[in-house]
Parts: sequence; structure tokens; C-alpha cells
Amino acid sequence: MHEVSLAAGVLKLVEDTAAREGFSRLLSLRLAAGQLAGVELPALRFALQSLAPGTLLEGAAIEIEQPPGQAWCLNCHQTVELQQRGDACPACASYLLQATGGMELRVLEMEVD
Repeated sequence: MHEVSLAAGVLKLVEDTAAREGFSRLLSLRLAAGQLAGVELPALRFALQSLAPGTLLEGAAIEIEQPPGQAWCLNCHQTVELQQRGDACPACASYLLQATGGMELRVLEMEVD
């Protein structure tokens, strides 16, 4: 379950930002985990909640968005939306696709006190 290491990375980023910016409390955290990132959202949420006690994540509202996957089709030369890796191009049914979006895990916003 790599979501635990991802959650630990998010916690480290929050703690490093708190040290640099001088805040002591995280009120809310908004993340984006792209649809092609290979992240199981319930597992990530569970990992974040498990790490929260005694950290800045404790008591914070956590929102996780899932932007759609995008790919460039080498056959029909279009940017298309993908539900998951391995899907065919919805425009031409080709499998010659290069993923271009929806592969990231990013912190979008932190509300702090």
C-alpha cells in the first residue's frame, strides 16, 4: 500500500511549510490525486487519518479531488480523457496513447491558523 508513503510525504510537506511559514495549526487541506496516478483514494484518506494524531493533520478537514486522466493520441492527434491506464482512445479506439495529465498527487491548498 504505497498510499501510506504518499500520506507521509504530504505530512512532511505540511510540517516543512509550517516551519518555514510559522503556522501552528492546519484547518483544512485540499489535495488532487489524478485519476491515472494509481492512488486509491479511500486508502490515502485512511493513511492520512492514521498519521494525523499528534501532528498538524489532526483535526484538519481533508478534501481529495480526482482530476480526470488525459492523454495524447498518437493515431488521431487529439487530447482525450481517460478513465484508467490501458483504455483505448475514445475517439479512434487506438491504444497508441501518451498520458499527459491526471498522473499527479499535489497539494492544492492549505488553510492555516
